[in-house]
Amino acid sequence: MVDWDELAERARRRFEDGEARLPEDGDERQRQLTRMGNTAWAAGLSLLMSGRRAEAEVWLRRAAETYRRSWPDAPVGSWGRPIGAMKSRLIAGDLLGARGDAEWALDAGAAESESPIGHYAAVLARLVLGDEAAAGALAGSLPAESAIPESVTRSLAALAAGDAAPYETAVRELVADFESRDEFLEDTPVADTVLALQALAMERGIVVPLSSPLLPC
Repeated sequence: MVDWDELAERARRRFEDGEARLPEDGDERQRQLTRMGNTAWAAGLSLLMSGRRAEAEVWLRRAAETYRRSWPDAPVGSWGRPIGAMKSRLIAGDLLGARGDAEWALDAGAAESESPIGHYAAVLARLVLGDEAAAGALAGSLPAESAIPESVTRSLAALAAGDAAPYETAVRELVADFESRDEFLEDTPVADTVLALQALAMERGIVVPLSSPLLPC
C-alpha cells in the first residue's frame, strides 16, 4: 500500500527546499525550477490519490506555474515543460489556465518542431483550445516509432474526432501500459496522462469509467 500523505509531504518538503536554494545562474536555475515543478506535480497527484482534492489542485497549479517559470532559460525543444503544465492544469480542473499554457506551447513553435514530443505538445494544445481539426491533423503526424505510447496517440486522435468507442479502447490500453511500468516520475505511481485525457474527454461529453490502483478512487 502506498502512503499517499507521506509521499505528498515528502514532495512538499523537496519543493520548499528547492525554492529556498534557487540559483541565480540561468541554466542552474531552470534545472532547479524543473525539479521543483516535478516535486509540486508529485505533491499534487499524491494529494489527489489521498482524496485531498482542494489541496491537490493548489499543488498541480503550482507545478504548472513552476514549469512555466523554468522555460525562459530552458534548452531549445524542452517540450516536456508545457506538456507537464497543460496536464497538471487539466487534472486540477483549471481549463482556463490550461488554455493559457496551450497558447504558450503553440507560440513557442510546438507544431513546427521536428520533435515528436513537440508535436505531442501541439496536439494536446489544440485539444485544450478546442481546435479538433488541427489536433486531428497533428495527431496523424505523430510517428509510430516515437517514444510516445501508441495508446496515447490513438487516444488523442479519437478525442479530436469526438469518437467515444476508439477513445475508450485506447485509454484502457494506456491504463494497462501504466500498470506495467516499474518506474514513475518522482516515484509517484499515478497514471497522470490518463487523468489529463479523461479531463479532455469529459469536456467532449465522453465518459469512460476507469478503475486502477494508479487512479484516484
